[in-house]
Amino acid sequence: MKRKPTDNDPKGCVRLLTRLLRKNTSPARVAGFLVSNFLGLAIVLGALQFYSDANSIWSADDSFVKSDWLVINKKVTSANTFGESSDFTPEEIADIERQPWVRSVGRFTTADFRIYARMAAGNDASRSMSTSLFFESIPDEYVDVDKSLWRWEKGSKEIPVIISKDYLTLYNFGFASSAGLPQMSEGLMSGIPLELTLTSEDGTRTERLTGHVAGYSNRLNTILVPDEFMRMENAELGSGATRNPSRLVVDVNSPGDVAISEYLDAHDLEVAGDKSGASASFLLKVVTGVIVAIGAVITLLSFFILLLSLSLIMEKNAPTLHRLLMLGYDAGSVARPYTRLAVCAPTGALLLAVGCVALLRGSYLPALRGLGAASGGFIAAPCAGALITLLVIFFNVVSVRRKVRDSWRR
Repeated sequence: MKRKPTDNDPKGCVRLLTRLLRKNTSPARVAGFLVSNFLGLAIVLGALQFYSDANSIWSADDSFVKSDWLVINKKVTSANTFGESSDFTPEEIADIERQPWVRSVGRFTTADFRIYARMAAGNDASRSMSTSLFFESIPDEYVDVDKSLWRWEKGSKEIPVIISKDYLTLYNFGFASSAGLPQMSEGLMSGIPLELTLTSEDGTRTERLTGHVAGYSNRLNTILVPDEFMRMENAELGSGATRNPSRLVVDVNSPGDVAISEYLDAHDLEVAGDKSGASASFLLKVVTGVIVAIGAVITLLSFFILLLSLSLIMEKNAPTLHRLLMLGYDAGSVARPYTRLAVCAPTGALLLAVGCVALLRGSYLPALRGLGAASGGFIAAPCAGALITLLVIFFNVVSVRRKVRDSWRR
């Protein structure tokens, strides 16, 4: 004769409810949830992981100017040759700042004095190079570099500079080849001091400094110095005249936005440097957003499938649940089989999705590395999946407990 479950036999209650659960559970509904939740999570996590791995191709293009900062200037035409200025007026700058895709605008400051530089490899004067230079500066918040490398204090005779990589390329494959000078890598050139001579326009004031190359930029076709240094030297060696900037650095919401291109074309403006990286990064964000949205919808639908399945199962078992509660079994023991399903099913879907994303990542990662991508690590996507799964489990467990309480009130 079978033993009746008692208050001292909670396992008997669990076994009984498990048998009832198996009897009334539709395998098709559970399988539908697993498949749909797996697909939704796999799409969401796969898109996030691919974005993390592929975005480094464009975002790491320049370590000093972020991809959502655009350097713009007016197009130089024949009219500029006959006296028309290519500088930005305060009204034009204000109009740019009013555009909805603009977060902030920074102004380039040009040196108002003469600059002469000499660079020597050792003590051999025949293997030295000297030339006239130009300096520009932008507000320090637009220079995305370690502040310790870009620090300059008043009175210091050594200044950091950032130069365009194009200048180093021109030296190595143009000037150095024709002049019989040695070619230099970025690291070697960074270790050679620049002997700088700053002179006022009238030649009455001169200052000698030492410069060191703090870095190289793909998007800044200039020689950049700290903004504080530039303003002080312009005040001491310059003419004192106020100049409008000829270039601007614009912090935008989305570098690939069509509205930006339309505005620039309408006002005869152009973006310095290669724009393909910014456009590709914007396109990657859009595509990733669309894919994540699709995956999120599928995941949400799978959540409702499981929620509906649990509700139907518990509705069928409502009389039995009520009797067990009236016999004195606690609500936790009665809800445990349903809670177990609410926990195990999403967890299984998550494990399958993470495994699928890992296999997918292994297939595309060699190709991305061949394009120069730096691996984003396999942490963010599983963590995002775990967060989504925890939310699904939480709402399902809350629903189960609510159903059990409703059974008690009947």
